[in-house]
Parts: sequence; C-alpha cells; structure tokens
Amino acid sequence: MGAPPPGPGASLAELSMTEMADAFRRGEVRAEALVRACLDRIERHGDAVNAVIGLDRDAALEAAAAADKARAGGAEPGPLAGVPMMHKDMYYRGGRVSTCGSRIRRDFTPEATATALRRLDAAGAIDMGTLNMAEFAQNPTGHNAHFGHCRNPWNPAYCSGGSSSGSGAGVAARFFAAALGSDTGGSIRLPASLCGVTGLKPTQTRVSRFGAMPLSFSADNVGPLVRTARDAARFLRITAGHDPADPTSAREPVPDYEAALDGDLRGTRIAVCETWFLEGADAPVVSAFEAALDALRARGAKVSRVSAPALAAVNAFGAVLSRVEGAAIHAAWMRERPGDYAAHLSARLYGGYAIPGHYYVEALARRGPLLRQFVAEALTDHDLVATPTLRTRVPTLAETDVDADPENWARFMAVPANTRPFNYLGLPAVSVPCGFDDRGLPVGLQLAGRPFAEARVLRAADAFQRDTDWHRRAPPL
Repeated sequence: MGAPPPGPGASLAELSMTEMADAFRRGEVRAEALVRACLDRIERHGDAVNAVIGLDRDAALEAAAAADKARAGGAEPGPLAGVPMMHKDMYYRGGRVSTCGSRIRRDFTPEATATALRRLDAAGAIDMGTLNMAEFAQNPTGHNAHFGHCRNPWNPAYCSGGSSSGSGAGVAARFFAAALGSDTGGSIRLPASLCGVTGLKPTQTRVSRFGAMPLSFSADNVGPLVRTARDAARFLRITAGHDPADPTSAREPVPDYEAALDGDLRGTRIAVCETWFLEGADAPVVSAFEAALDALRARGAKVSRVSAPALAAVNAFGAVLSRVEGAAIHAAWMRERPGDYAAHLSARLYGGYAIPGHYYVEALARRGPLLRQFVAEALTDHDLVATPTLRTRVPTLAETDVDADPENWARFMAVPANTRPFNYLGLPAVSVPCGFDDRGLPVGLQLAGRPFAEARVLRAADAFQRDTDWHRRAPPL
C-alpha cells in the first residue's frame, strides 16, 4: 500500500525507493528533482549525522539529467530509474576510492566494480557516493575512529548501529532512498533497528559478493537498507542471482519477491523462541515486540512459543568463524601496520590468532548439523521465527565506546546477540521498525525463515507495515 505524494512544501526525499521509482516511471517527477531533494537534506543535516564519506554531487546530477532525457525520449525506465542511492564504502566501483572505513585503505582505488553495484546501475539507480561504516565492517555500534562516529538521526548521542552505520542512518534521515549494506553478524539489521528503517539479510550466497570487501568467507551477506519491505523486495529481485565472478553465489531461481506481497498471513505459522532471543530483554523492547506479534495475528498469522536450545552453540561457533576468518584476511596488515587499526579492532583481530585450528574446523563441521537442529526445533512446524532485533534499548555512543573504556565490552558485544545466529545458520532475516522505547529511540522486529524463503519473510514484513506506520516515522532533524 503506497503512500500519497508529499503535500505542499514536503520534500520528495520523503518518498520511499519504490514510490520514487514508480513516480518517475509515470512521469510525475524528474530524476533531477529527486536527487536535488536528497542533496538538500545532506547539505542541511549531513554534518549532524555523519553518514556520508564521499558525495559525488556532480556525477549524480549528470546521471539524473541523463535519466530525464532518456525518459523524455521514450526510453523504457528501469525498475529503479531515477532513484538516488548511496552505499557502504566497501562496495568497489572501478576508479573510485573505497576506504572501507579505515586508515589503511584511505586511498585505495579498485579496478573492478562490485556486481551488486553493476546490477543497480543497470536498473537505473543513481549512485550519489559512499557512506560511513565501522572500520573494516567490524563493530555493531557505528563507532569509527578514523572518519568520526556515525550518529543516530533520532538522537545524536546514541548509536546508529553498525557496521552499515551510514546506510541505516542515511536512509532514516532521508538523505537517499536506499543503500547497500553488508551483514556478517547483524550489520544490516542492527542499523535498520536502531535507526528505524527496514534492513534485509538474504540467505547466505543469495547475492553475489564480488567486489565487496570481505570480512568472513563463511558469514558475509550483501543486502539493502531501505524504508519498506516492498523496497527490499524490489531491491533483492534486482541484485540476487548467480554471478560467474562469485562462484559461491547460489544458482537458485530468483522469484518476483514484490509480486508475493499480498498482505495475507492466513495460515502463516510464526515461532517465538523464548530461549536466547528474549533473555534479559528490556521491558520497552518486549512491549513493542508483543504489540508487533498482535499485529501479525490480526493479519491471520498463528504465533506459538518454542524452545531452541541449540542457539547457545550457534552463537559460540559463529563467533569462532568470524574471528578466525577476519584475522586471516587481515594477517598481512596486522604484521605490517598494526598501529593503523583502532584499538578495539586490533584486539579483536589478535584474538582470532589465538583460536586453535581445530576449533575453527569444528565450527565449520557443526554448521550443517546445527542448522538442521534449529530448523527441527523452530521451523519444522512453523514458517517464520520472530524476535526483537535488539534485546535492549538503543545504547549511547559513550556507553558502548570500548576504546575509551574497556568496561563497555559487555554492552558492546550484547548489541548483536539476536542477529548473529542467523549469519552462522545462513538464514534470511529482515528487521522492520515496530515502535519506540521510553527514550524515543526505535525498536526493531526481526523475522527469519528457511533458506531461500525471502519471499515469505518479506510478505510477513510487508503485511505488518500495511497495518502500522512505524516505517513512515522520520527523525526530527
């Protein structure tokens, strides 16, 4: 269910990704007007949020002018034609600097362009530049010692979530309509939850990782941060599919995810795993989560409580994989330039070198059996699992700054507790806004499904958004 066009005086930047694309296709708005509306938001509020690293203003306006000219000439617009986007600064575009949020790659210029970017280009999207992120995508909060911390647009004293911090904060601030993020332990879903937008981690291998900076070979995922589940469905349709440049990418057929959004949840069975996901959860989070379950029930879903004791092992083995593989990827730089890492990241990488090899092999070997066990416990009799995306209220930047105070480690590491399991298991999961806590910060609802069941996951998220308006709320910048 689309929103009406902005009223008099409202900004075109308020439109969602699909609303922009559809309005452009119908000839109701020019691409240049969409880009200028977003550029105006960045110019007025960009410094307060610190989501943007590299703004390609002239290139974006040239691309918009070309799109307007092509449409005026009768060319058929692509499914994302005219839509302004920016992307996490770890997706390589040939000839453009990609810092990966680090000092080490501050001047790195790749030769090749990421497959995800090429597919978005082919769909007509307008790339306006690059976004702030956690250094080498390795923290869940949005801290960055080299480019400055990204800030939550709802309150700049609070975390934006990471590692796709600029992607989540920028979509929430209406700086652009959509952004690529990456998700190895929750790095799409966390900023989506903390900033009040929609973020999708597809099934492992659903989207090509070619041209994206690696963090963990076994857990990296490519996906979008957007405003709505419908946006995510269209975005995934364009970026998903096998890529010869990434031999690990899946050959599963890519369905029309957007066509499956019918709002009907009758017969849909949703499991709530009270073990792990709700342990120690803050009261405002639980309240918003329970209200979200009621909204899903009202759409026809049946909700049941289950136990999934495998999750403790899932979390432990997932941590082993990401730490060992991250340490391997950074081995040369850690030998040659250890002082160029933030202190907390250096400590994390050194920890990876201390994990015995047989622990890593065991973590790989247990992945399949633990996936089968979790499916048996939670998904054999259910279609989806529902959890809060974050167990706690949104934390402040100060109380999760582990470089300033190592005592903050426990709070820092607790942030991705509910998102990490789905990376190790390789399952698709989406986070959608489902309310606000008592401090006025967003709360997220996470929905996960079986491998390659993104259509089912997105259908439930879209049905929820048809009856709620949390995804329409904008921060008061």
